[in-house]
Amino acid sequence: MQTQSISAEEFKYLIISGLKDLYGEVGAAIPFDVLTFDQTALSAILRVFNSGLVKLWSALTLTGSYANKPCAFRVTQVSPFLLALSGNSREMEV
Repeated sequence: MQTQSISAEEFKYLIISGLKDLYGEVGAAIPFDVLTFDQTALSAILRVFNSGLVKLWSALTLTGSYANKPCAFRVTQVSPFLLALSGNSREMEV
């Protein structure tokens, strides 16, 4: 299966579109940032206020296509502290 190439700008637009589809213009206005985006691995770190987390997460969950091809988001970590995302404490050696 060949993966679709997507830029950081297209990635953010895809998320905004998902928010707009689910919550309308109010959803599209939820502030969030794409802090990092890896085009090769198709992974990103997003920053969102706690008040918008549930809406952002539900929009990610319900987004099912990009450029008429199936797609899915997987949330691997959530933290109120950016530093906590830099490593997995369960895999650290003491």
